[in-house]
Amino acid sequence: SAGRAMAAGGRSWFRALALGVSFLKCLLIPAYYSTDFEVHRNWLAITHNLPLSQWYYEATSEWTLDYPPFFAWFEYALSHIAKYFDPKMLVIENLNYTSRATIFFQRFSVIFTDILFIYAVRECCRCVNGKRAAKDILEKPTFILAVLLLWNFGLLIVDHIHFQYNGFLFGLMLLSVARLCQKRYLEGALLFAVLLHFKHIYMYVAPAYGIYLLRSYCFTANNADGSLKWRSFSLLHVTLLGLIVCLVSALSLGPFIVLGQLPQVISRLFPFKRGLCHAYWAPNFWALYNAMDKALTIFGLRCHFLDPSKIPKASMTGGLVKELQHSVLPAVTPLATLICTFIAILPSVFCLWFKPQGPRGFLQCLVLCALSSFMFGWHVHEKAILLAILPL
Repeated sequence: SAGRAMAAGGRSWFRALALGVSFLKCLLIPAYYSTDFEVHRNWLAITHNLPLSQWYYEATSEWTLDYPPFFAWFEYALSHIAKYFDPKMLVIENLNYTSRATIFFQRFSVIFTDILFIYAVRECCRCVNGKRAAKDILEKPTFILAVLLLWNFGLLIVDHIHFQYNGFLFGLMLLSVARLCQKRYLEGALLFAVLLHFKHIYMYVAPAYGIYLLRSYCFTANNADGSLKWRSFSLLHVTLLGLIVCLVSALSLGPFIVLGQLPQVISRLFPFKRGLCHAYWAPNFWALYNAMDKALTIFGLRCHFLDPSKIPKASMTGGLVKELQHSVLPAVTPLATLICTFIAILPSVFCLWFKPQGPRGFLQCLVLCALSSFMFGWHVHEKAILLAILPL
């Protein structure tokens, strides 16, 4: 009886938090929105009007489709609801079209799909160790976690002002984390595989998932001192994980492989010509590198160490396709950023393998992988920091 009452009380405050933030999102409907609003309107039009074979070739708008196929299918599904709000938003040539119906539809589509995020937060709260008793609800770990996730201000800004669909994507990630914490490894692996084919930025944290699943699921036992028992390796478990990855990848990329369009899809997903840094510099290592290049250029010109006629005009950023070059320091290649990122994640991955601490160790490694990729990745968006903040 007392347990049921406590459970009901837990449900009531969680429901209040979820409804409260949903009402706030509704109030933000008329708020400012960025160019990403037009990006997603254009993707609705592309997937609604064109056959699959043209999705990753269409270039009427500068905002071409550059998310993996599952997200394209998501836009396709949304477009069949959007046509009842305002069919004109689905005309490819209607660039920057923003009728009131279009704004309401796109805003509400983000709010509605956030239901998955709310459910995932609920599952994560169930994984929190509840041994620490707290009379005041404000001191309960589950309450604190729910507030930090549901009311995350960064996520509110990016999705409900700036405009994107990160909520349900983070919902998939948090749900996969919850399933791994519950030792439902295959479900967690399936959810993460699906997530990768919705938005490939989550590759940043794939090493944490790969090592943790290998260490905790493919090897089924440890020695008394906590070290790995190599004889416990399960070929069946590895096969099951491999099947999940292959089946999800086949569903996503299979049609484009059959059409012979896989190179085109990959070129859209990884547009390396966009430059080392985004138009709004993420506060990472390359921002310092760019600033140092600027400082050295100014110092060299003033001290007459550099010839002004031989200094190339620096072009370090761009939201779209832009080549980049530095004036003094060596140019940074995508391979160089990959190597720096790989070196940065090695300590956390080694720790996860050699000193496993269960789900807590996995989460720590996940956060460090996200931070390492943010610090050293190629063309990092400033909002990519959410990938580290929410798991943290």
